[in-house]
Amino acid sequence: MKVGLFTTNQQHLDTDMVQALAGQIEMVHAARDGGWDSLFSGQHYLNEGNNKQLQLVPFLTRLMPEAGDMTTGLGILLVNLHNPVYIAETVATLDIIARGNFIFGVGVGYREVEFNAFNVPKGKRVQRFEEYLELVHRLWTEDTVSHDSETCKLDNVHMNIRPVQQPGPPIWVGANNDRAVMRAARVGDSWFVSPHSTIGTSLRQLELYRNELKACGKPFPDELPLMKELYCAKDRATAMEKAGPYLSGKYQDYAKWGQDGAMPEDESFDQGFEDLIKDRFIIGSPEECYEQLKPYWEQLGVNHLIFRTHWAGMPVADATASINLISKELLPELRKL
Repeated sequence: MKVGLFTTNQQHLDTDMVQALAGQIEMVHAARDGGWDSLFSGQHYLNEGNNKQLQLVPFLTRLMPEAGDMTTGLGILLVNLHNPVYIAETVATLDIIARGNFIFGVGVGYREVEFNAFNVPKGKRVQRFEEYLELVHRLWTEDTVSHDSETCKLDNVHMNIRPVQQPGPPIWVGANNDRAVMRAARVGDSWFVSPHSTIGTSLRQLELYRNELKACGKPFPDELPLMKELYCAKDRATAMEKAGPYLSGKYQDYAKWGQDGAMPEDESFDQGFEDLIKDRFIIGSPEECYEQLKPYWEQLGVNHLIFRTHWAGMPVADATASINLISKELLPELRKL
């Protein structure tokens, strides 16, 4: 079992972002020194409400030297918002900086404010996602590429900068709803299992994923990654006290942004926190966290767990305390799997 850290440096508006960045680096050091395997970060533009965050590519690039030998990755890049030449050259650059130890996580996105800002109209979002992803692959592998669409025109171009990994870094496709999960089977190297779903939804979608892989003539991936909201403390009461207000606030923001609208109909965030966390978040002592995680490897087959243990407003000291306890007591047990 591999274990990774997910961090976005999403903070409240009154936060000093220079100091906040130092705190994120401290968290990365704690995970690195604790023997964790990977480091990921995600992307949003035009954060709404009381939130702001650093942009994904420069933020992750700043963290790379701090991560040592940890695998680093985009988790996820909103592909249809960016020019495919920019994506191809940027991800190739990141793969070189990471010395070929890099994951290309991708997704469609769900927020209207982002689609509108980048002029991605309804009816074009999935189409552009698939078009751009295919074009990135072509730019990495073909000698000359020509392409003519409403957003990108290429005439026998050759891209000189190529990734270390060939044909490119592994593509993990973030997917929440059923159609997106099936798309992940078709266009990606692995499904980046949603952190927002209950275990029941993930198990049902796993069958969709398997069936679509079979229809495409593709094998099940060697690596099945899952991101989970997790907080580890000496006991569940302490974990709820430390994490509850910030994790609850995060999902209140998700509900305002329409995240649950991009998920299956039975996955609403419009419920009390005690109900929301059931079979969805991992909160408790190391032993309790282990038991809550069990279904994900025993039933879902996940072999790369990526934990977010810090949310906007949470003191960094509380997040690093969770990381250190995971390193000391939970990680050794996960390594036995």
